[in-house]
Amino acid sequence: MAKQVLTYEQLMSSLKRKEYKPVYMLMGDESFYIDQIADYIEEHVLTEDEKAFNQTILYGKDTSLGEIIMAAKRYPMMSPYQVIIVKEAQHIKNFDDLQFYLENPLNSTLLVFCHKYGKLDGRKKSTQEIEKKGVLFESKKLFDNQVAGWIESYVKSMQVGIDNKASNMLAEYLGNDLTRIVHEVEKLLITKPKEQTSITPELIERNIGISKDYNNFELVSALTNKDILKCNRIVDYFGKNTKNNPLVVTITVIFNFFSNLLFYHSLKDKSQMNVANELKINPYFVKDFQQAASRYNSAKVTQIISDIRKTDVQSKGFGNSSISDYDLLKELVFKILH
Repeated sequence: MAKQVLTYEQLMSSLKRKEYKPVYMLMGDESFYIDQIADYIEEHVLTEDEKAFNQTILYGKDTSLGEIIMAAKRYPMMSPYQVIIVKEAQHIKNFDDLQFYLENPLNSTLLVFCHKYGKLDGRKKSTQEIEKKGVLFESKKLFDNQVAGWIESYVKSMQVGIDNKASNMLAEYLGNDLTRIVHEVEKLLITKPKEQTSITPELIERNIGISKDYNNFELVSALTNKDILKCNRIVDYFGKNTKNNPLVVTITVIFNFFSNLLFYHSLKDKSQMNVANELKINPYFVKDFQQAASRYNSAKVTQIISDIRKTDVQSKGFGNSSISDYDLLKELVFKILH
C-alpha cells in the first residue's frame, strides 16, 4: 500500500479544489501548519448558514474518542458535509479504537484531528487506516538554516520584498517558531510606510528592537572577515544588552557557522550551487564561506569548534561558573580571531 504523503502546499491545494477526505490527522511539532490547515477547513468548507448545524469544535481534554466517533457518524443537515475539528487531540486516549470507524467512514463527514507536539505510531493499524482512507500530515519543525529562506518566501507571498540581512536578523532573533515569526512579520507590514516596498533592517530595528548593526548575523560577518574592531564592538554591545542577546543563542549561531565551514572545507566541488545544496543555504551566502575558508583553515576551524563547545559547557555552570556571559563570549571571540 502506497503511503499518501502530502506537503502543506499540496494539502492546501486539494482543500481549495474541494477534494475532501473523511479524516485528517494533522500532527507534529510545528503547530503553525496544523493551525493553518484546521483554520482553513473551519472557515471554508461550510457556508455560514451550514455551520450552525454541521460544524463542531471539540477538545481532546474534554471529550472521549467514543464521543468523537458518535458525532462523526451523524449525517449533515441541509448540507453536503459536516465538519468536526478536534483540537488538542494529543490528549485523546485509545486512538487505536479509531480503526473501527475508519473501516467504513462517512464521506459526508470531515473529521479533523489537531495532534500537536508529537505524532502517531506508524506501525499501528489505526494510523495505517488513516493513511489509507484519509490524510496523515506531519508538520515538522524547520531546521535553523531553513528559517531565513522560509521568512523570505512567506514575505514575498504577501507581495512585499525583504533583503537577506533582514531575513537573517529575524531568523536569529525569533528562532524557528513560525507562529511567532508570522506575528512579527504581520506587525512589520502594518507599521511599514505605504510607500516602502520591502522589509528592511532599519524597519526591524525600529519596531522589533533588534539592532541592525549589533546582532549575531553581524558578529558572524565580522568573524568571517576577521574584523577585530567590529567584533569587539558587537561583543561589548551584547554585554550591555544581555536580555536581547542571550549567550546560548550567540554560541549556537557561531557553532552552526563554523560547523558548516568545516563541512565546506571537506567538499571537493566548491561551486556556488553545489555548496548551497550541500549546506542547505541560500546561494547568496556561499561567498561568506569562501571568504571564511581563506582565513580559517580546517585545522583552525576544528580548534574553534572545540573552543565553542568548551564555552558552551562553561556557560551552563560547569568548571569556572563565576565567569560572566560577557567574559565568556569575549574570550571565545578572542580565541577565534587569534
